[in-house]
Amino acid sequence: MNLADKYKSLLEKNDVVSPLRKAHFFAQIEHESRLVPISENLNYSSSGLMKTFKKYFPTEELALIYARKPEKIANRVYANRMENGDEASGDGWKYRGRGFIQLTGKNNYKNLSHDVKIDYLSEPDKLLTEVDAMIAALWYWNRNNLNTYADQDDINQITKRINGGYNGLEDRKRLLNKYKVLFNT
Repeated sequence: MNLADKYKSLLEKNDVVSPLRKAHFFAQIEHESRLVPISENLNYSSSGLMKTFKKYFPTEELALIYARKPEKIANRVYANRMENGDEASGDGWKYRGRGFIQLTGKNNYKNLSHDVKIDYLSEPDKLLTEVDAMIAALWYWNRNNLNTYADQDDINQITKRINGGYNGLEDRKRLLNKYKVLFNT
């Protein structure tokens, strides 16, 4: 059974029902996670840190201290933002990206928990289960008003709101075309 059939009632509850909305939703979550709930991979080399997180690793010396230490990296790059505490709090690692759409930051875990009445704040690894990853992805989709952009067939705005930029846009377009065929749009 495919995910669209398996989670039909959740999709309906979140108004992701038109073929175009479903095509955009599934294209994005497939690009983000290959349809497997995942935890953000932060196992960067020093050069990778300087390229990806230059703001947080402006020198090679600093990057070398953190290289290949995912927990330390998360705690640094996510410190003091998204309602996370400072680097020593461990919030960056605790609230790193998880799920089909990489839900990141204490604020998102808190808001998700409040809105869906499931405690992800104290049990963030729940987002590594398929059903919870789907709940979180649909919550994020609606929280960011992505049905509006799906109705306009605006993959650029959807990608920017999920990714913060346009990383993987060509793959997202390829997947969107695949799902448009699958959902007969």
